[in-house]
Amino acid sequence: MTRIGFLGPKATFTDMAVTKFFPESFKKAFSTIPECMDAVLEGKVDMAVVPLENAIEGSVNVTLDYLIHDCPLPIVGELTIPISQHLLVHPNHIKNGGELEVIYSHSHAIAQCHKFLHKKYPNAVYETTSSTAAAAKLISDHRLSKKAACIANSLAAKEYNLCVLQENIHDYDNNHTKFIILHRDEKVMLHNEEHDNIGKKTTMMVSLPTDQSGALHQVLSVFAWRKLNLSKIESRPMKTGLGNYFFIIDINEEVEHPLIPPAIEELEALGCSVKVLGRYNSYLLR
Repeated sequence: MTRIGFLGPKATFTDMAVTKFFPESFKKAFSTIPECMDAVLEGKVDMAVVPLENAIEGSVNVTLDYLIHDCPLPIVGELTIPISQHLLVHPNHIKNGGELEVIYSHSHAIAQCHKFLHKKYPNAVYETTSSTAAAAKLISDHRLSKKAACIANSLAAKEYNLCVLQENIHDYDNNHTKFIILHRDEKVMLHNEEHDNIGKKTTMMVSLPTDQSGALHQVLSVFAWRKLNLSKIESRPMKTGLGNYFFIIDINEEVEHPLIPPAIEELEALGCSVKVLGRYNSYLLR
């Protein structure tokens, strides 16, 4: 049985993605994203599923930075799921009623519901947790003296026996989160006919040559004249000094595409450092 590590505790959105895509797997929760990734390197699990990007709040920087600087695991798959955030409370709150004083959740979830919270609970204090499910567990344990609620998903409401005070409190309907699947073997290619395969992708890291005018323009031109579609380009600091960045580039083609190897060769001829982070199938989970 395949062992999958995910950002816990139970009933996070990561858990939801794993449950949908790997229904027969053995799931193991970890408290942080780096712990999930380290578990693959250490052989505690076969794969890790970690959040990479949210449509509203952007990239999960800890995932990108740890992948590049500390835990160089190949990306072997990508999962995207729709995100529905709900305001959950302990059953005792329903009985007692009253105004909420504090709302717990992951920082991204709080930001995704900013308009609703600002309008409905302008005086509430927001406290961040390591995940939405961690916030739900905190409310479920009922160790809080304040009138508290959390922002989490329907799976968390069921798992931790909480009541839904308000459904779908996220500010934008088109709210999705993207997760990547990491494995020690870069040759692993995941397939799942029960979900929508929305394409093959190649992700690479490109570092520009130092102090060369127009270097980024040249890099983009390498892809443009070959008509290779870039779905994402993002800069991250190299952690070697101010102004030093590398770029994460997603190409909507697999690395075996006949134009990608010569594109990599041209980038290297321009003085760039290129590393392929993964080639994989991308799935949309319903």
